[in-house]
Amino acid sequence: MGVMTFRLPASVDPGLVPDLERAYVIGGPDSMPWPTEARIEDGFLLVERRTDESGFLVLPWEIPGAGRLMGSSATLMERPAPYDLLTEMARGKVNQLRSQTEDWRAGGLQVSADLSRLIHEASLTFGRAVTQPPSDLAAQQARSALVLACETAEQLVQTYVDQVFHLRHQRQPRLDTGLGVRLGDVVPEGPAAAALRETFNTVSLNLSWHRVEAAEGQYLFDRHDAVLAWAQSVSLPVTAGPLVDFSSACFPDWLWTHERNLTNLATFMCRFVERAVRRYRNRIRRWHVSSASNCATLLGLQEEELLWLTMRLAEAARQVDPGLELVIGIAQPWGEYMAVREHMHSPFIFADTLIRNSINLAALEVELIMGVTPRGSYVRDRLETSRLLDLYSLLGVPLRVALGYPSAEGPDAAADPELRVAAGRWRDGFGPERQAHWAEAFAGLTLAKPYMQAVQWAHFSDVHPHQVPHAGLVDAGGNLKPALERLRQLREAHLS
Repeated sequence: MGVMTFRLPASVDPGLVPDLERAYVIGGPDSMPWPTEARIEDGFLLVERRTDESGFLVLPWEIPGAGRLMGSSATLMERPAPYDLLTEMARGKVNQLRSQTEDWRAGGLQVSADLSRLIHEASLTFGRAVTQPPSDLAAQQARSALVLACETAEQLVQTYVDQVFHLRHQRQPRLDTGLGVRLGDVVPEGPAAAALRETFNTVSLNLSWHRVEAAEGQYLFDRHDAVLAWAQSVSLPVTAGPLVDFSSACFPDWLWTHERNLTNLATFMCRFVERAVRRYRNRIRRWHVSSASNCATLLGLQEEELLWLTMRLAEAARQVDPGLELVIGIAQPWGEYMAVREHMHSPFIFADTLIRNSINLAALEVELIMGVTPRGSYVRDRLETSRLLDLYSLLGVPLRVALGYPSAEGPDAAADPELRVAAGRWRDGFGPERQAHWAEAFAGLTLAKPYMQAVQWAHFSDVHPHQVPHAGLVDAGGNLKPALERLRQLREAHLS
């Protein structure tokens, strides 16, 4: 067993303490988690793993002005003496900031004198913290270095986004990247429909299995037919899916009687995929076949069985029409679920295995649903997100991203009952304006990436049944949220 010990600051927000036990250690070529147990004892955070290798500590922390974010240290080895937590978190962020700056500079990024000064100041502030003996002053310097590094990282990312957009527009005045939203089985109407058409250049028809085949063998496509007809009437290209979302709320109730029976489960899932594809193949060419199979713990299936089943679903769609464009979705792309239980494949390796097994994917969809647990990811900043997307781009297939961030806390009666808003927060928390700022920031980052095929919002309206609590662009009362306008402005500025 490997144990690392971290000295906590003298005063820690009591509301943060439970989240500190989400801490884990990452390592390996794809920087994914090892199963980790974290606990707090007598002012120390103890992090225990089964491996003795060095790695990076990842944990949530409250950063003034930035929010409650998941951050990481630099590489740490095991040692008897405790580490100072604030010092190591500051070291990690400053190192990440400096390294990414040089990587982007090597690629042609122009860094202003003011931004260079801030990066230098963050380094100096960290240097003052680390060269002093443990004291209140050293802790204050470490805290200041962490805050300054996070603020500067945000400015660095915005510089990157602005310059990449500028360069891309020199070659292509209007980018052909997709900006879409997932629709359910209700046709948009009135001002919401008009705003949707102005904002998005594509939509996704969510053929959720539990709503189409609520009773075994009885397929109810009529409501989806109407949504598809509406989308095509307003000339919006349509992607279908996800057909099979590996969450309990998206499975039909009758499927649970076949738990642990892989043969039956494969038969029923493939039958649904084939039925849906046959119905719409002449009208829809891109199909999001499955989502979240990489982190599912449902139906008594093991990891290798889920991998095989995902490939089998893609094969079922191909058998109907070999010319279809197929998409597979990866949830929790930072691999947080790996810190809780042993896995053979990280989400990155899971995706790589699918690609190598001749599925011939048209794209891989990476799910960036933040602030929601257990399906989503703990909130990260844009620098962490950019680095993650660049990692997945190494797989060599176009990327799509599903974005989502709640506009409120508390229960959402129309959402998946297993999901709740309790995984960090962006800046000062939740609310329509905060969701709008998050949408603008993260959609801007993802749309700027040259390898990005499409960016899609999690769902359109909170009025109707949906998955992610409070994450729609229309609230439960039918009012447009400000995030919709921010996304419209991004399209107007950059996209066709």
